[in-house]
Amino acid sequence: MRTYRELFATKEFAPLFATSTLQVVASTIGNLALGTLVFEATGSPLLSALAMFGPLLAQVFGATLLMSAADRLPPRMALSGLAVVFGLGSAVQAVPDLPIAVRFAVLVVVGVVASVGGGVRYGLLNEILTRDGFLLGRSVLNMAVGGSQIAGFAAGGLLVALLTPVQTLLISAALEFVAALVVLVGLSKRPPRAAGRPSVAQTWQGNSRLWASKPRRYVFLALWVPNGLIVGCESLFVSYDPGRAGVLFAFAAFGMLIGDTLIGRFVPAGWRPRLGAPMRLLLAVPYLVFFTDPPIGVAVAAVTLASVGYAAGLLLQERLMALTPDELSGHALGLNGSGMMVMQGVGAAVAGSVAQFSSPATAMTVLAVASLAVTLALAPGLRPGPAEVSA
Repeated sequence: MRTYRELFATKEFAPLFATSTLQVVASTIGNLALGTLVFEATGSPLLSALAMFGPLLAQVFGATLLMSAADRLPPRMALSGLAVVFGLGSAVQAVPDLPIAVRFAVLVVVGVVASVGGGVRYGLLNEILTRDGFLLGRSVLNMAVGGSQIAGFAAGGLLVALLTPVQTLLISAALEFVAALVVLVGLSKRPPRAAGRPSVAQTWQGNSRLWASKPRRYVFLALWVPNGLIVGCESLFVSYDPGRAGVLFAFAAFGMLIGDTLIGRFVPAGWRPRLGAPMRLLLAVPYLVFFTDPPIGVAVAAVTLASVGYAAGLLLQERLMALTPDELSGHALGLNGSGMMVMQGVGAAVAGSVAQFSSPATAMTVLAVASLAVTLALAPGLRPGPAEVSA
């Protein structure tokens, strides 16, 4: 499968694409509104960063306790239920004068539940598409994320300016409920991919099987850590330049869209192994320019170029699927998604802490250096070699 026409002609891909797009727009609008709300209330770069990205840390609990559900729940029921939970979470955040502690408690609950979502969605994608179509389908969903974030941050900035953060959160909730309806109407009922009931024991057993393979461990770490540190840089956009944070977020999404389009559609399969290492380095190097506290034009260019490097994740996910048995595909993709979210939350927390005692520009430089160091340390274990499934 090499064309977008073939991809969208595949039954059920279009509603899955539509649902993903709606949810990304909803979460982008909601996160920007919430980060603005918290920064206005506290003036703290740390709390603002944690409001937008910190709840991702809660996904560590889902990854260790709930991930077996990714392959053991009917996908349509799970995806619609998750969208409803996210919508309710945004609606609660829209309650005026809600204490900061309560806001973060709600975010933790939503984060734990969200940990299963990636495994369900991308496990279903792996089921809908053939193996040779997975990278194209995953790249298109990533492109939807990039395009939806551009639209979401632009719309979110406009809505926050024209309305209020509280009203913007209500719009986010409504979009989540629409996404739940699209799932119910557009996706057919499918049985779970694996037998048995979800349980903590099954989650730990699956995690242990996945982590037991050294090649998979390197892939997981390369997907999680460098990416999470760079997202930590992005978590400081609001405190770096409150008036232009939406612009920085939008161009970061635009860069990711460019990378996903190039890798998913135009790069031949034979080139992909050789591009992995350069793309992982590209993710961090442009952020070093923030050491000079650059003007907004230079900052936008650096952020856009760096975000092209997020496409390295597509290459790593393709390799992960080649190294993973079919019955663990949803679990592996869910564990990857939760690990990425957790590390993004860690990155936001570290970035906010460093910025609290220095400046946002200094903190972004520090995290970029750390991302480069991790990428170089993992390079020997990621050199192209024969893919072997180790169960």
